[in-house]
Amino acid sequence: MLTLNLPSPIQPVTFENHTFYLKRDDLIHPDFSGNKARKFHYFLTHEFPHINKVVSYGSAQSNAMYSLSVLAKMKGWQFEYYVDHVADYLKENPHGNYKAALENRMIIREEGIGSREHFGDNVLFIEEGGRQQEAEYGIRLLAQEIIEWQKEQGIEDFNIFLPSGTGTIALYLQKALCKEGVVGEQRPTVYTCACVGGSDYLKKQFTMLEADNNCHPTILSLPKKHHFGKLYRENYEIWLKLQQQTGVIFDLLYDPLGWRTLLAHTQVLSKPVIYIHQGGVLGNESMLPRYKRKYGM
Repeated sequence: MLTLNLPSPIQPVTFENHTFYLKRDDLIHPDFSGNKARKFHYFLTHEFPHINKVVSYGSAQSNAMYSLSVLAKMKGWQFEYYVDHVADYLKENPHGNYKAALENRMIIREEGIGSREHFGDNVLFIEEGGRQQEAEYGIRLLAQEIIEWQKEQGIEDFNIFLPSGTGTIALYLQKALCKEGVVGEQRPTVYTCACVGGSDYLKKQFTMLEADNNCHPTILSLPKKHHFGKLYRENYEIWLKLQQQTGVIFDLLYDPLGWRTLLAHTQVLSKPVIYIHQGGVLGNESMLPRYKRKYGM
C-alpha cells in the first residue's frame, strides 16, 4: 500500500499582490498525487478480489493514464489504455506520462474502446479522466480536510478555486461542502473554469454525475475562447510568474488558464481563496519543450 501524505498541506502564497491558500494535493505522493489520487482513492483503499485488469481511455499524455498505471502496478492488475492516436514522434521518443506509464507495463491500444459491456466481470472500467461516482469517496475526504483546516484557522468564509477537465473534483467537492458542517453561516463556494471544451460542456459533465443543480460549482470564464492543448503566450507567461513569485511548479495545461481566470474575477478575491494544486506536473515534460520552442524563456 502506498503511504499517502494526507491531509495534504495548505500553505499561504502571494501572487500578483494577492494572498492565496494553496492546497498542495501535488504533494500527496510522488507517483500518485493530485486530483487523480483523490479520484482513484476508493480503488486504492478497497479490495477487489475478482479484478485482474483495469481498462481506460483518453489521450496519450493523460495524467489519469499514468496514475492508473501506478494503481494497476501496485494492485498486480494488467492495465490496458485505449487512445485514438499516438504521434510517431512520441512513439520514437517516449516522454512524460506516456513514458512513465509504459514503464509501469501499460498496454496501449490505438483503437476505439467500445462499450463497457464489451469487457468481462474481471475488468475494472474507468471512464476518461476518472469521471465516475467512485471518485466521490476520495473527494469527500478532500472536503473534510478543508473543513478541518478552516476550523483550525478560524476562517469563517472563503472561496475555493480549481480548473476543470471533466469537472469531477469541482462537482463532488461542492456537493460535499454542501453537506459538511462549516464554521460560519456561509458555506464555501467552489469556483472553476472549463479547460476542455466550454462552460456548456462542463455543465453537461456536472449533470451526468449530479442532477441537483444546487450542488454544482460556479463556472467562471474569460471573454476569449480557449482551445485545449493550444500554446498561448499568456499561459506560458503566467506559469513562469507563478514559479518566480511562489516558488511552486504548476501544471502547464490546466493551471495557467485557471490562474488567469481567477485573477480576472475580482469578486472571488474579495474573500480568502483556497487554490487546489491538482498535480499533473509530469505532463510538463511534454508541454514545456513545446513552449520553449515557440516562445523561448
